Amino acid sequence: MTRRPLTVFRLVATVMSLAMFTGACAQPPSPPRLTGPARQIDRDTSLVIDGETIADARTYGAARKQGAFTLYSAYSASSEEAVIKQFTEDSGIKVDLVRLTANRMFERITAEHHAGRLQADVVRISDPGFVGKLNAQGVFQPYRPPTATHLLSGVEFAGGRYYRTFNPAYTFGYNSALVDEDEAPRSWRDLTTERWRGKLGIAQAGAGGSALALTRFQRDRLGDTFLRAYARNDVRIFDSIGAELDGLARGEVSVGTVAISGVNVARTRNAPIRFVVPEDGFAVYDFYTAMARTASHKEAASVFLNWTLSRRGQKVMTDLGEYSVRSDLPPPTVMGMRLPELSSPRVYRARPGEATMFAARDQAAWNALFGYNE
Repeated sequence: MTRRPLTVFRLVATVMSLAMFTGACAQPPSPPRLTGPARQIDRDTSLVIDGETIADARTYGAARKQGAFTLYSAYSASSEEAVIKQFTEDSGIKVDLVRLTANRMFERITAEHHAGRLQADVVRISDPGFVGKLNAQGVFQPYRPPTATHLLSGVEFAGGRYYRTFNPAYTFGYNSALVDEDEAPRSWRDLTTERWRGKLGIAQAGAGGSALALTRFQRDRLGDTFLRAYARNDVRIFDSIGAELDGLARGEVSVGTVAISGVNVARTRNAPIRFVVPEDGFAVYDFYTAMARTASHKEAASVFLNWTLSRRGQKVMTDLGEYSVRSDLPPPTVMGMRLPELSSPRVYRARPGEATMFAARDQAAWNALFGYNE
């Protein structure tokens, strides 16, 4: 009578141990690849991708000899790394990345430029105010990529000195390990309810073009009454959108503002984050790319700019979750959800002049509403 329970116990223990051992030894599933390889690449002399000439023989030959260039970028680190990986696979040219938030990048470029020691070959930055000031300082040189075709209006600026090269979407998301899908908020105004008190996050308005674009959308579409209610809901303020995404993934907040592409990249690291396309809309903001006037690897930089505005480069951006600046590509489809057209009333994009005009007052209003001191 006493042997059978012991035998059963040992059998169960053995099975459990085997399961634990098998689980420990099993390889984790490969993360989904966000961007697919090009269908066809010809690098014999010139660089031709999917039938489109990215760089002629002279430019590509010089670029290959240079081997690499330096990119100063305020784009999300994980997203930029994904872009660089795909560019290098396509072209064979390496990228030395210097990455900072937009405000810190602006300060660094300004300081290096005035000291005559700017190391960047290419600059990538959000915020029309920042890029406009850098252009006025003479940081950029004019360059017209031969691939700059089928572009939407308002892509080229200052005679080709800089270009709007993609538009990230800024909305809110939630930690799916903490919030069930059927209980997740569906609109911005849902976030002002008692249900989310003490569980919210937001990036401070001065973090860069993304945060200011969101503030402009919220003040224009939702009003300061909404922002005041959001601020009163015991919200946690993060220094940057990247820091907020990390906090959301760790469960420091349950719901927070996110870039859709950031969520898309985070899922390759098994982060339990989902984004929402709210009923009351979301913001998109401009990211600009330019060649530095003092670029020492001009041909390699040219290949990157050509690739960036090519159909191939823009397809990589939509795969990541960004809106393309070309008219011959559809809106991004992210995690099985196709985003609205860029022209949709649900998509709010402040024009550069409007964004610049409101930037200082929007940041001051946001700081006052949230009681934030930089």
